[in-house]
Amino acid sequence: MLSLTNSELLNAPRLPARLDMEQVGILLGFQKHDIPVLVKARMLTPLGNPAANAPKWFASAVILELTKDEKWLSKATKLISQNWIKKNASLKGENSTL
Repeated sequence: MLSLTNSELLNAPRLPARLDMEQVGILLGFQKHDIPVLVKARMLTPLGNPAANAPKWFASAVILELTKDEKWLSKATKLISQNWIKKNASLKGENSTL
């Protein structure tokens, strides 16, 4: 597996054909842990048909197109925000019952 630092990835003359979740997060401006949320919502589609616990790979050509799609970026940002609001609300609910 090719492992690039953030700056190496962003300054690469050509991206690898396949990107892992961390690389996708870097290019799209999301955290690595946000990528599974986008996959679950079917806003990102991994290559092949990976098992739920398998590493996910994404086509760099598709990811680069998404970086130019303002509507997609807005929708994805809203989804991630809503996910964290929901997650934080459920954590507060659990703590109040202790």
